[in-house]
Amino acid sequence: MLYLVPTPIGNLEDMTFRAVRVLKEVQLILAEDTRTSKKLLQHYEIETPLRSYHAHNEHKILDELVVQLSNGQNFALITDAGSPGISDPGFLLVRACVQAGIKIEPLPGATAFVPALTASGIPCDTFHFEGFLPHKKGRQTRLIYLSELPHTFALYESPHRLVKALQQLSEFCGAERTACVCREISKMHEEIKTASLAELISHFKDKKIKGEIVIVVSGKPK
Repeated sequence: MLYLVPTPIGNLEDMTFRAVRVLKEVQLILAEDTRTSKKLLQHYEIETPLRSYHAHNEHKILDELVVQLSNGQNFALITDAGSPGISDPGFLLVRACVQAGIKIEPLPGATAFVPALTASGIPCDTFHFEGFLPHKKGRQTRLIYLSELPHTFALYESPHRLVKALQQLSEFCGAERTACVCREISKMHEEIKTASLAELISHFKDKKIKGEIVIVVSGKPK
């Protein structure tokens, strides 16, 4: 069996009892960055062996992992933070396991865009999750598409690109479109600010920005 185990996006207390139990019981933990994961495992006294599984080696070791799982071993897949497969490695292994008839057990848990949506004050009964925008090729095409959506959309952005992203969203969606920037969710310096895109640009343009960021933008007005 392959367990998909979410890990905290900030606060270590967001780890579930079930996640800790599973990580202690499996034969191997596949981790995006073993250095990052070791800190979490040490905190919960988890001594299960770790193996790197990330975007640069997943194609090479995929077949080997599927064979081991098919032979009866139980593995857990974790990423540096959040749910495996959500803008993180995981899809290729899950697809291969599904095709091989290996059982997948996903655990519910932390992911950044859901608390950002619910805390934004922007309607989230229907929404589109974009993940990271392309840095260059295809970026404008995606921005045009997002600007026309009639419902809320959410995307991830890095700190050094936040202001540029807000400026581009303002260009394509309009400066008065309501949006929310959620930064450092569940951490000590958490910041959640909802305002117009123009106001958000003004608020963040002279700040030194750190941490993981979710941008939530309201849909195109009817």
